[in-house]
Amino acid sequence: MKVLISGAAGFIGAHAAARFLKSGATVIGLDNLSRRGCTDNLAWLRGLPGDFRFAHADLRHEDDLDRAFAQANLESGGEPISTVIHLGGQVAVTTSVTHPRLDFEGNALGTLNMLEAARKHCPDAAFLYASTNKVYGGLEHIEVCQRNGRYEYAEHPEGVDENEPLDFHSPYGCSKGAADQYVRDYARIYKLKTVVFRQSCIYGERQFGVEDQGWVAWFTIATLLHKPMTVYGDGMQIRDLLWVEDLISLYQRAIERIDVAAGKIYNAGGGPRNTLSLLELIAMLRVKTDIDVRPAYSDWRPGDQRVFVANIAKARQELGWAPEVSVQDGVNRLIEWTDRSKSHIESIFGRK
Repeated sequence: MKVLISGAAGFIGAHAAARFLKSGATVIGLDNLSRRGCTDNLAWLRGLPGDFRFAHADLRHEDDLDRAFAQANLESGGEPISTVIHLGGQVAVTTSVTHPRLDFEGNALGTLNMLEAARKHCPDAAFLYASTNKVYGGLEHIEVCQRNGRYEYAEHPEGVDENEPLDFHSPYGCSKGAADQYVRDYARIYKLKTVVFRQSCIYGERQFGVEDQGWVAWFTIATLLHKPMTVYGDGMQIRDLLWVEDLISLYQRAIERIDVAAGKIYNAGGGPRNTLSLLELIAMLRVKTDIDVRPAYSDWRPGDQRVFVANIAKARQELGWAPEVSVQDGVNRLIEWTDRSKSHIESIFGRK
């Protein structure tokens, strides 16, 4: 098995690369190393057992990807790429509002370039794409109520499913949504074996979260390193959380059942049994760390949903997958890893 991963030095990419290396696959990682923490993740991957290759490539540059895919096909005895996992791109809503062209090029154009490279160099490969719940927009038509100090759907007890109409909100929602639909359409028009995952909040170890992306990791890091943190809105907004290793297991299930999954779209989240509000996370951090966390508050950000909970029944029914790590267990693991890694994380955040 030969797996090519874009964004391989990012948070999810590094975990995906490590899992496939452990399974015995040859892994080719692509990244432009522009995000904080990427060089550390790359060094970690290079230290793992297995056949890992790295190519410095920028998704916005078609020639970079053409060379990387062609070289990957030649390596390890000329075995063709069997799986492409496309995780690279621009990851933050706030960055997209400030730099919409950069966001478009990283997500929409970058995904088109990845699809074209796959169509040219490995048309029989499984092609997995990490989309986002932001493609569903603000969901203003779904009634939200307050219960027990948090927002919840008044109805929809199992969350929002894949039949929810698309309503791109924010430049990030537009760029990821356009990519989402390109990936889906390449299965229809070019018969590529593409699968779209509309991901909720993914969290876990080796996530060097920042204020505008990776809020669970960022709140944990800010607490243990005594850095200021800001709650945008009132903190009662909730999300369903998915531990990163559970996400990689979903990727594996889709590859194993690609004849079922090809051309499909799946929600990928923790579902209604793994939800957390910002205030609930802060309360957990206070108890677990014995640190008196006192965040600042600011206005709501564009496109920020008061509630998002993914209905994950489709992935369960078609792929036989369900999350295994609870929110309580996952947050505990993240706190423990962050505490062990404090000095290293501090050095990363201190870099320019």
